[in-house]
Amino acid sequence: MQRRPRRNRKSAAVRDMVEETSLSAKDLIYPLFLVDGTQKKIEVNSMPGIFRYSIDKMLSEIESCLKLGINAFDVFPAYQESLKDPIASESYNPDTFYLKALREIKKQFPEACLMSDVAMDPYSSDGHDGLIREGKILNDETLVILGRMSLAQADAGVDILGPSDMMDGRVGYIREMLDENGFSDTSIMSYTAKYASAFYGPFRDALDSAPKFGDKKTYQMNPANIQEALIEADLDMNEGADFLMVKPALSYLDVIRLLHDNYPLPIAAYNVSGEYSMIKAASEKGWLDGERAMLEVLLSIKRAGAKVILTYFAKEFASLSK
Repeated sequence: MQRRPRRNRKSAAVRDMVEETSLSAKDLIYPLFLVDGTQKKIEVNSMPGIFRYSIDKMLSEIESCLKLGINAFDVFPAYQESLKDPIASESYNPDTFYLKALREIKKQFPEACLMSDVAMDPYSSDGHDGLIREGKILNDETLVILGRMSLAQADAGVDILGPSDMMDGRVGYIREMLDENGFSDTSIMSYTAKYASAFYGPFRDALDSAPKFGDKKTYQMNPANIQEALIEADLDMNEGADFLMVKPALSYLDVIRLLHDNYPLPIAAYNVSGEYSMIKAASEKGWLDGERAMLEVLLSIKRAGAKVILTYFAKEFASLSK
């Protein structure tokens, strides 16, 4: 046998030399959950090790993450039901706690890359990502609300907007609104291929943002489809997106690879709450090695073609890497 692949696996030093995929904290965006008030750090029951923070506690968390090499954060707000309405008006209220918190984060840590989510569901009394009339999600009318939300977040200092609503045409609408109002440097990381997935449950627990009726299948993608992702990616790239995202990540590694191979833009992937929680639950029961499983999962997402990974494992990974 002249060719023996095991020769390149014979020692740690050799394995390190021929390693094809590498992962570092700079590849990661850490999602964080924000609540109103002070001195609050509340664990999400369905996400062990993940918390909802008031802004004072979140600032401390961001500071500790920056020291570990995590430089990017995606902040999601959890609103009380009393502040929600059918038109998500709190999302563009300049005095709302979320926008105030974004301003404070950028003031305290201007070097951090700050990302936000653009969708109605955290602020909507209906729990959907679009405006509802007579039980139907209205696409074009929703864009107006998303535009106002985007401008408010950009004005608060957000570096990257993440439209996650899956309304048709929203990237182009938001890009035009940003450019017309002096925010041409604000980036858009579009949730390009966001699937109607069962893996979002713990996230909805964290934000109490589950839809009050029906489901999201008229706007989120069918898990059976992959060619449709090319249609969405074509639209988002042509409308001005700076990144294309696939969500979830693990069940859609083939979609990550498809977009990586067909588009010049950096591909992002969201390692979502359910993917995080099932590893944590199995690890707590002793059914698998949680640390090894985390590393394998993150490597698989990077290997599939994701340049950027949004993951709740970010701090844990960065702590191990130090």
